[in-house]
Amino acid sequence: MTTNEIENLAINVIKGISMDAPHAAKSGHQGTAMALAPLAHVLWSRVLTYDSANPLWPDRDRFVLSAGHASILLYSMLYLTGHGLTIEDIKEFRQWGSLTPGHPEAGHTAGVEVTTGPLGQGIANAVGMALAERNLRARFGENFCCHYTYFFCGDGDLAEGISHEAASFAGHQQLGRLIGVYDDNHISIDGPTELALSDNAVQRFESYGWQVIDLGESSEDLDAIEEAFLLAKSIEDKPSLIVLRTHIGSPSPDIDTPDVHGYSLKDEKITETKKRMGIPGDESFYCPEEVLDFYRAAGSKGSEARNDWEKRQGEDLENSEIWNACQANTGISGWQNHVPSWSVGDSVATRKASNACFQTLSEFVPGLVGGGADLTGNTGTTLKGLGVQSYECPEGRQIYFGVREHAMGAICNGLALHGGFIPVNGTFFVFADYMRGAVRLAALSNAKNIFVWSHDSVGVGEDGPTHQPVEHLSSLRSMPNLQLFRPADANETAAAWTIAIDTPGPTGLILTRQDVPVLKGTDDIEKISKGAYILSEPEHAPEVVIIGTGSEVSVAIEASEILDNQGINVRVVSMPSMGLFAQQDENYQSSVLPKETPTISIEAGSTFGWHQWSDTQIGIDRFGASAPGETVMENLGISATSLVAAVQDLLQR
Repeated sequence: MTTNEIENLAINVIKGISMDAPHAAKSGHQGTAMALAPLAHVLWSRVLTYDSANPLWPDRDRFVLSAGHASILLYSMLYLTGHGLTIEDIKEFRQWGSLTPGHPEAGHTAGVEVTTGPLGQGIANAVGMALAERNLRARFGENFCCHYTYFFCGDGDLAEGISHEAASFAGHQQLGRLIGVYDDNHISIDGPTELALSDNAVQRFESYGWQVIDLGESSEDLDAIEEAFLLAKSIEDKPSLIVLRTHIGSPSPDIDTPDVHGYSLKDEKITETKKRMGIPGDESFYCPEEVLDFYRAAGSKGSEARNDWEKRQGEDLENSEIWNACQANTGISGWQNHVPSWSVGDSVATRKASNACFQTLSEFVPGLVGGGADLTGNTGTTLKGLGVQSYECPEGRQIYFGVREHAMGAICNGLALHGGFIPVNGTFFVFADYMRGAVRLAALSNAKNIFVWSHDSVGVGEDGPTHQPVEHLSSLRSMPNLQLFRPADANETAAAWTIAIDTPGPTGLILTRQDVPVLKGTDDIEKISKGAYILSEPEHAPEVVIIGTGSEVSVAIEASEILDNQGINVRVVSMPSMGLFAQQDENYQSSVLPKETPTISIEAGSTFGWHQWSDTQIGIDRFGASAPGETVMENLGISATSLVAAVQDLLQR
């Protein structure tokens, strides 16, 4: 067979698998994968630099399928190019425990870079990966890092607001090694995209500062697609978007219909489509040896580049320690010895203590980068002396994200999943709602991302209910695999930072706007790592236990002193991380919170979830108010006076 014949057959094999796997599952999305088969073929066989034998090679090109519903396209390419998937894995598409779930999941399937499916997220992840590549290349040189980031997206991705945030940021940053393809197929689930969409994508991305390459009706012209990729790779000062008018479900009987966006092609239509393509209509998962050999050769041709890269690493010992620390997501030897500490009696807002940790540790944890969503100073995410990330200063580790919370979280997920970084991103806690989709995907994909959420309660004060988080902490506590800390003071904040850097997945730091006193006994990281611990113990057996978090721990201490003068023995427990405490064994939990001892909790937020740990809850189950922070706290019952009265009532009952 000629090369052209092999390539045409290979593309038809991809289209066949894209019909057969959803049909076997009786679920999935056939049409987009079929339409993009020529595009995927060109990328994986002619353009992408990778080594299928080593899918985690740090200097590989990155590929993000932002249109994650077309996952069978990605799985087909991973199977064909030899990333470890077998044809049996393809046949188990969307089944329990399979390596081919309904949407791509990072860390689950070799070759899948990020978890996609919630539309628009993958675009922002790709922006983060391109930012990561540029920063590492600037800091360590091309011997260590020199590659490209590609993504495929559709109209759904571009309709989601996060795509605007991410694309605007990427254009401003002039991320020249970021190359996207817009699958302009004019079809959505509801019908033609014209029902709800009349954007001019070319003009839109040009206004962001992107290089736009409009290929029009060239979705099956392999050479034109390759030339577009090569042109995009030659542009160093702009990200590129290739716009491709495709025909969803081509060449099936359902071409260009909303039905084929999902699972419309069944027995007869699949047979008919395969006949149109010239492959056996009665054979499912058809893949002749010559096609498999062709793709396996494409999958292994990057091994030489990988071997050369490994050789260069061995020759460049000067940067090795820092590079290795970045890749391991940790600090250089002894970094823990540089964590800041504060003296008992100091008065420090935990957001300011957090900034001191971020600034100090950035010298010893080289992967730390980040900033805020136009709230960099307010949230304590300022990094001084390390450069501001830009086209002119690509080595800069301070990132100004602008008012783009959702994209900020997703860009940082991309930074983390690229490797080499522990990204830090900050905004007011109330705006965690604006980035929740990215936070959830960080937890789902185990992205080591540090979310800094300051202004953590009604203590925000005069800004009022719109800026005072009440339900947010309870809500985020319910999210699996998200480690949350609401530290009592500066020293608990430092401990939270240490634990965050030692934790493989995402961490949220919930921090005060207002100053809080540094308390005695909050500097024991071993105790803090258990999520809750005894902070203050009476001389005699406790009659009541008060649990506090964040700024309310000092309120608990104040109330315990008042109660002590009344002859009531009070134990005070600080619970900076309810989630970590829940992971401890029952013996430890009982040693901190004895079942026979009445317990009361105090937290300036929703009481939802506290019934597991306390008999009585003091909290805020309403929205806040506009007034000075101390006034709002007092009027909503977050005070030592209210706590003392509640303890007395609890003991009487």
